[in-house]
Amino acid sequence: MKKILLSTASFLLIAGASFAQEWNMDKAHSQVFFGIGHMGINEIHGTFGTVSAKINSSKDDFSDASIEFTADINTINTGNEQRNNHLKSETFFDAAKYGTLTFKSTSFTKTGDKTYKVVGDLTFHGITKSVTLDATLNGTATNMQKKPLAGFKVTGTVKRSDFNIVTGMPAGMLTDEVSLVANTEFVKG
Repeated sequence: MKKILLSTASFLLIAGASFAQEWNMDKAHSQVFFGIGHMGINEIHGTFGTVSAKINSSKDDFSDASIEFTADINTINTGNEQRNNHLKSETFFDAAKYGTLTFKSTSFTKTGDKTYKVVGDLTFHGITKSVTLDATLNGTATNMQKKPLAGFKVTGTVKRSDFNIVTGMPAGMLTDEVSLVANTEFVKG
């Protein structure tokens, strides 16, 4: 009986070492930006005030990672209240109906020493599309509470027309491509 218990305990310890560890976004040290071209002469940038994300990975190099991300559309901020309200309206994002943007990775592939291709499902404005993002592991550290940290920069481009957002806009008013940049820190545990 002792051998069975000892074998079971040893198996659980070994198996537990390979289970995914959860890393949660440190909201105080993370920002998510977007940018869109305006009339061919400028790019307007904005952020989401309320975001959350978590990474699960059993490997230190994140080569088996999965990520889930959410942003509250109602917390959009472009630095101009009139524009913020216009973006939240039915004309653009219809935040009253589609208040949350979500991303859930389907693959997280290591492409270099600290670079990754992240493919996943982006749900925005009631439509889900597969998108590919580029991620760079900026580094790792330990915070003042002795918890491991990992910093990532994630970039990509999506088309607003893919999500049926103001498809009737006059030509040249806004670019169809929207750039995405996330500078994030994650805390393990």
